[in-house]
Amino acid sequence: MLVALIMVAVVAASLLFHFLSPWRMTPIASNWGYIDNMMGATFWITAAGFVAVILFMAYCLFRFRHQEGRRAAYEPENQKLEGWLAIGTTIAVIALLAPGLFVWGQFINVPEGAMEVEAMGQQWQWSFRFPGADNRLGATDALFIDANNPYGLNPNDPRGQDDILASGGDLHLPIGKPIKMLLRSIDVLHDFYVPEFRAKMDLVPGIVTYFWFTPTKTGEFEILCAAFCGTGHPQMRAKVVIESEDDFKTWLATQQTFAQSRRGEAAHDRRASAR
Repeated sequence: MLVALIMVAVVAASLLFHFLSPWRMTPIASNWGYIDNMMGATFWITAAGFVAVILFMAYCLFRFRHQEGRRAAYEPENQKLEGWLAIGTTIAVIALLAPGLFVWGQFINVPEGAMEVEAMGQQWQWSFRFPGADNRLGATDALFIDANNPYGLNPNDPRGQDDILASGGDLHLPIGKPIKMLLRSIDVLHDFYVPEFRAKMDLVPGIVTYFWFTPTKTGEFEILCAAFCGTGHPQMRAKVVIESEDDFKTWLATQQTFAQSRRGEAAHDRRASAR
């Protein structure tokens, strides 16, 4: 009897903890309301199963508790019960998986006119790249990566000469504009994660992955690496700054283009040779 009461108390405490948790609702900085809705639906489905199983176990403990003179009845099969369990389980699994397919479709179908921004991960820092005046990002290849070209841009690709590089700093984005995040790793597996955006995607070496979002709230939010990438993994962080269009353009104008960085490196090399 005591165990049955404890199990009922666990169910009640679990539900209260969920509804009264102060961290349950976090500020949303993008258009990922449908991800929250899916998470809510997943909670209700799994919560219903959790409550049903625990209360059924508590009922069995109470209903079939030991009593003097009572003998246990052995029933090896119950096809009707097994059938209902199979149907119920199938419906629950479909209800859990089907919303994810629709959410995934929204997650990867980028709207027209979205601004492309690249986030490059390496042990253990984030670097960012924006298209220049031609609104196109240049080609990259790991073969071009060296001390003077850490992004691995193809120096012979004219589209990349005006690419704007933001290395080792924060990621600034304009509010209210759809953003297509292109994700690239130059060493090991990383994961671009902004919790408030409900945005998370792996960076796989040799593959360019992507997702999109629309920032809807100004402020600063932390970018984390959510895939263990070595000893410096906990320190692989940056900030995404959501700001007005004018402030974003002002910040963007202070960043170097690929061509400017190459000219600066060439001038530095000439001075070093002269010394």
